Amino acid sequence: MVASFLFLFTVPLISKSALDRLSTSQNDPFFALLERQLTSLGLPDDLLIYGQLALSGALIVLATAVAGYFVYLRGRSIALAAEGMSRHLRDQLMDHLNHLPMNFHQKADTGDLIQRCTSDIETFRVFISGQSIEIARAVLMLIVVLPILFALDSDMAWIALVTFPFLMVSAIFFFNKVKALFLNVDEAEAELTSVLQENLTGIRVVRAFARQPFEINKFSKANRGFREENKRLLNLLGWYYGMSDIVCLGQIGLILIVGAEWVLADRMSVGTLFAFLTYESMIIWPIRHMGRVLTDSGKAVVALGRIADILGEPVETLGEQSPPTRLHGRLKAEQLTFKHDANDPLAPLALDHIDLTIQAGETIGIVGAPGSGKSTLIQVLLRIYDATEGTIWLDDFALPSLSRKYVRGQVSVVLQESFLFAGTIADNLRLGKPDATASELEHVARIAQIHETIAALPNGYQSMIGERGVNLSGGQRQRLAIARALLKDPAILVLDDALSAVDTDTESMILDALRDQAEGIGARTTLIISHRLSSIMLADRIVVLDKGRINQSGNHAALLNEPGIYQDLCRVQGAVQDEIDALVKPQAKSQTALDGQANRSGDVSVDTHLQPTIPSKIGPSDE
Repeated sequence: MVASFLFLFTVPLISKSALDRLSTSQNDPFFALLERQLTSLGLPDDLLIYGQLALSGALIVLATAVAGYFVYLRGRSIALAAEGMSRHLRDQLMDHLNHLPMNFHQKADTGDLIQRCTSDIETFRVFISGQSIEIARAVLMLIVVLPILFALDSDMAWIALVTFPFLMVSAIFFFNKVKALFLNVDEAEAELTSVLQENLTGIRVVRAFARQPFEINKFSKANRGFREENKRLLNLLGWYYGMSDIVCLGQIGLILIVGAEWVLADRMSVGTLFAFLTYESMIIWPIRHMGRVLTDSGKAVVALGRIADILGEPVETLGEQSPPTRLHGRLKAEQLTFKHDANDPLAPLALDHIDLTIQAGETIGIVGAPGSGKSTLIQVLLRIYDATEGTIWLDDFALPSLSRKYVRGQVSVVLQESFLFAGTIADNLRLGKPDATASELEHVARIAQIHETIAALPNGYQSMIGERGVNLSGGQRQRLAIARALLKDPAILVLDDALSAVDTDTESMILDALRDQAEGIGARTTLIISHRLSSIMLADRIVVLDKGRINQSGNHAALLNEPGIYQDLCRVQGAVQDEIDALVKPQAKSQTALDGQANRSGDVSVDTHLQPTIPSKIGPSDE
């Protein structure tokens, strides 16, 4: 930038010398130097002026070209810097978001986070690549041009600067005024993004409940708010630019009027007046543009403030230990207590002084009413949350002393809502073990009873699945999630209502395969959280949670004969099963009769899986 200015600011001085030579026939020191050089080359006196003008013109072109080359280098350098800084900031934000505690993500708005990671960083990039260079350019111009103006004519220099204080004060006032508007625009855009993201994420629910008009109105309302905030901002921009244009053009007009009067009075030369007009145009527009630069600076300040809010959030505390060997899977909870809002003394306890010991390789069933603390117990085990009081021991290691990455590498969790990424089935299965072989994929898929389904697809394990596994059924997603969890070869496997979407036959086969496997993946401690008794009846022990406390503990036979929550649960599910059987048996009897009739007549075929109710008698019209 400095190099470009040094060459660019010589152009008006050369032009001044040429104009003064034409209007006064007198040489200034620059043209006198040119005359001596041309005379030494043997140029005739009657051609000296032409030679001087031609040489000065060539110097103007050369200075402009060199200045342009340095302007190119300036633009390239600042572009590389801005892109590199914004890339680094995106990477930093992504890394920070992935290490923030779950409490933050539960409270944060996803659309707003996307806005901060995209639009706010883009605002910062634009400021670095454009506005920061404009600030430096305006400052350098003042530093270089002001001495030149005062050297040419100090009286005219003061006239040339008469409106500068007004421009600077108005720019600062405009910056303070527009800063709040930029914050409103940014927040309105974030709200618009949030509405759009939520609608697209929940599009199936929207269609299932025919809520398209409501969602469209909701988006339109956010869109109108975004438009109104932008309109207020643009109105202010219009006033500022309109008024500042009048001031800048008036300043140039003042120099022209006073300068013309001084030229006529021989107080100033034509070349000096031209130089003043040129230099004034070179500096007054960047100074006037400082209002917009400060405006964008305000927007960048707001954007950086929103980014800093995220980067200022404390990340999860990391344990130091990462034992080199695989854990055996022994768990021990001592007075384990947790509540979601640790700062609120009146907040209820999600886990209330739990004492529980689980031996390595043991299968434990965990049941309880919604809100009893089942999933919270698993989240504390994974160090998604840290215990408020007490601790958990993994083998002989206190959980807080182990690194979160290590703990989550030793524990595999399959949730009821199984999340799958857009990509191939193989890529989703390899999430916990990127180097898994095809035979390992098939092995875990067979245990999860999903191999036949995958093999039937045109591309097998390379078949693409949509975002969140949208083109798969709930049961298929759950079985893929189970296979993915098994592929990690974890010391502890947690099934958190992970079989709720599969039928009882498939559930039984998966549980049998998990119990029987002794090679390849190996035995492990298994925790099964379920509302279905069929999932936990054969567990070594069953733990019943109630309001964050252990209410009962024992195997199925013992708890079945013990009055309490488990016995009540068995009674309720048994009654429901009896009602189902009462409804199914008459249909089965009708189906048997129907099959006999079909076999005799040979002209009726009914699929009981597709036809839940079957008429007792079929006539020609039914057929």
